[in-house]
Amino acid sequence: MIKINLVGERKRPVTPSPTGRTSGLESTDLGSWALLGLVVLGVLITLGHMFVLNGKIDDKETEVAEAQKEVDELEPYIREVEAFKAKKSELESKVAVINRLKDNQRGPVRVMDYVSRALPELLWVTKMEVGPAVITITGQAFNTNAVANLIENLDRVPEFQEPILKDTQQKNQIYTFVISFNYSFHTPETEVEGAEAVTAG
Repeated sequence: MIKINLVGERKRPVTPSPTGRTSGLESTDLGSWALLGLVVLGVLITLGHMFVLNGKIDDKETEVAEAQKEVDELEPYIREVEAFKAKKSELESKVAVINRLKDNQRGPVRVMDYVSRALPELLWVTKMEVGPAVITITGQAFNTNAVANLIENLDRVPEFQEPILKDTQQKNQIYTFVISFNYSFHTPETEVEGAEAVTAG
């Protein structure tokens, strides 16, 4: 005869095995140690980078100190050079003023030279007015050919523009004339050319 037990047996509570608990603890410890290792590594890298930067800063400070020392040693010479440059500039300014004065003085002298070279025979100048850009010559001659020769000779000077006969009068076989023309001086070469042209005439 077979008996059937209809009352279910109570299930036994399942308790975690000691082996599983130990495995979880070991995984947690490994993670913590790995994180700690990364933190320490990061700190070491940062400290190493800071150490390298501090070394570079020290090197730059040393270079700056050496450069400052050289500047301090060269400072007297630098002051002398600056004083020399100032003196040179002052002298150049004075030379420029002197040259301008010479040029201003040379203009009338050159005019007198050119006009005297251009004077033909039988003619003489009684008055000459030299303005900033215009020259007016008053003179006398024994004939009109001498006046024409003077105009031609003056026209050969490169610095003189074409002379214009303003007036001519005859009195007792003497011709009185007035000639006017513009002038300008540029370079010393024109002076030589003008003198040669007048001489050739």
